Amino acid sequence: MHVAIYVNYAGNCEAAFRFYEQLFGGRVTTLSRHSDMPNPNIPADWNDKVLHARLQLANTTLMGADVPTTQPMRSAYVTLTLDSVAESERIYAALGEHGEIFMAMAETPFAKRFAMLRDRFGTSWMLLHGTQAD
Repeated sequence: MHVAIYVNYAGNCEAAFRFYEQLFGGRVTTLSRHSDMPNPNIPADWNDKVLHARLQLANTTLMGADVPTTQPMRSAYVTLTLDSVAESERIYAALGEHGEIFMAMAETPFAKRFAMLRDRFGTSWMLLHGTQAD
């Protein structure tokens, strides 16, 4: 079994996936457009928007699409467990730029680094590094 994450975007899925591809060193493996499968429920000016995308990140797959009626993520987070303090700070800075910080990167009782934020594309992230026992 393989669990994947699927995120809907408000017209910026391709920009988000290209940003994540560069930031995380992942690889976009699929990028289909709404014009590839016309749907009368999708506005005509959305034909070049993403119908389905796949991004391979280590052993996880992030999938997404542009959906005209999407709302920002509220109760779910894409969670990253990072290998170092430096990597945690780098990812936090990049995802937080022009985003919304819910909990600033800090040491907590359960992690050496922990943060919660929504990036400029509307995806909510939880970042973790290490435990106090490490």
